[in-house]
Amino acid sequence: MLAAILDTKLHHKKNMKRYIYPHFLILAVAMSLLLSSCVNHPDVPSSSKAAKSLPAIFPDYCNVTVPCNIAPLNFMLPAGKYEECVTRFTTPDGQQQTYGKGVKVQIPESEWHAMLDASKGKSMKVEVWGKKQGEWLSFNPFEIHVAKEPIDEYLSYRLIEPSYVAWTYMEIAQRNLTTFEETQIFNNEITMNNNKIGQCINCHSYQNYKTDNMLFHVRLANAGTVIVNDGKVSKVDLKRDYTISGGAYPSWHPTAKLVAFAACKTRQAFHTANPNKIEVFDLASDIILYDVATDSVSIVCNDSTTLEVYPTWSPDGKYLYYCKTVPLPEELRDKDIRFTYEKVQYNLCRRPFDETSHSFGEEELVFDAVSQDKSATLPRISPDGRYLLFALGKYGCFHIRHNDADIACLPLDEDSMKGHTEDAPSFLDLTNLNSEGSPDSYPTWSSNGHWIMVASRREDGNFCRVYFSYFNNGKVEKAFLLPQEDPEQNTYLLKSFNRPEFMVEPVDISVEEFSRVFK
Repeated sequence: MLAAILDTKLHHKKNMKRYIYPHFLILAVAMSLLLSSCVNHPDVPSSSKAAKSLPAIFPDYCNVTVPCNIAPLNFMLPAGKYEECVTRFTTPDGQQQTYGKGVKVQIPESEWHAMLDASKGKSMKVEVWGKKQGEWLSFNPFEIHVAKEPIDEYLSYRLIEPSYVAWTYMEIAQRNLTTFEETQIFNNEITMNNNKIGQCINCHSYQNYKTDNMLFHVRLANAGTVIVNDGKVSKVDLKRDYTISGGAYPSWHPTAKLVAFAACKTRQAFHTANPNKIEVFDLASDIILYDVATDSVSIVCNDSTTLEVYPTWSPDGKYLYYCKTVPLPEELRDKDIRFTYEKVQYNLCRRPFDETSHSFGEEELVFDAVSQDKSATLPRISPDGRYLLFALGKYGCFHIRHNDADIACLPLDEDSMKGHTEDAPSFLDLTNLNSEGSPDSYPTWSSNGHWIMVASRREDGNFCRVYFSYFNNGKVEKAFLLPQEDPEQNTYLLKSFNRPEFMVEPVDISVEEFSRVFK
């Protein structure tokens, strides 16, 4: 029994490397999981004192809007302030259920999904009691609104340390968002050479949210891009004698076997006093196009006086969007970028694309961020083609390291496509999505366009975590943290969630099968 628990809850060796708990505590953790497998439905306190405030639960799920198929929103009261917690959920049809064990509320998946079904398109009421110094306090009730629209069932991400100069253990994992099941897509140990040189694996990407056409990169020893083409795995070298590097930051064309990449010479620098801590910048970057069928690479744009990065296709495949700098003032062009990086700013551009001839038209300016002393990166177009999401900061191309960075959204109507050179752009109100004073970056749309996902360091300024927000006709609801089986996992997992990507299906190819292309 204990062995089964360790296998399903800790995912053998790979997950044990993520936690700060020493190995001698593994047995204790397993015993705790065994004891908690019995559902606890406690009685609500017979008497309590009104706290006259919302409960300070973690994660903060008070008055959020969630998908009708999301995993249980387990949460906790601060362990140092409270001894116990009891929570009562009431669905719109009057059904009630209570949960609580210690300071945590952990809901069985079957019971949670039954409550979601009963609340779809409506709200469930949540009442929380907390025991503090032997006295029960009753907090103001809140609601969890349940949208009719589901979220994509799967999410993938790279798990890495929040800052690094060398690589140790790294993996790309996938999570079932309707449950807590997490499995591994690939890890960097299996490709290490005899000298145990650390690998970097990154840039997992999918065509139209599906996994039969996908890719990821492996760097250093055994380097290459792993391509899955109609379910068949191969490894290719994207570096050609006429490109400055291999590919990075990929974007699959929605229908054709084509992938747009940035070709970059990327560097990072570490600050000693700057609160942004790390700066990531490009010495050079172009946009290239890879034809999967012919294994050919062509240049999309490679202006030597500018930097182009972060390509992304429109949902109809007729435009390729990307970020592009304006030339630096002449007196700064030959300076070391470590001293001029704050002057580097990106606009959003696009080129029309002809799928038949694989040719691109003239460049068009989509959003003139530089004229507003801003830098726009990571564009993503909504599945219906109506909205443009991107990260917006003061400078640079790596906003997940910039504390001033937020997510912005522009409607893609005719008025919004005029370059915004004279008047301020009509951004949507994303107050409920963005955090204050911490980096928000890597915005992504769900396949139905009703859920926005962002990567953010808002909890502690260090670790990047995943947040979702409901999007409906331009209105954005309060963001909520990716739910975990143990709400405390969000504090003891010492890894950052990097490049979170929605998927409508899991990757079924095993780690071992992927590894064969390196042998």
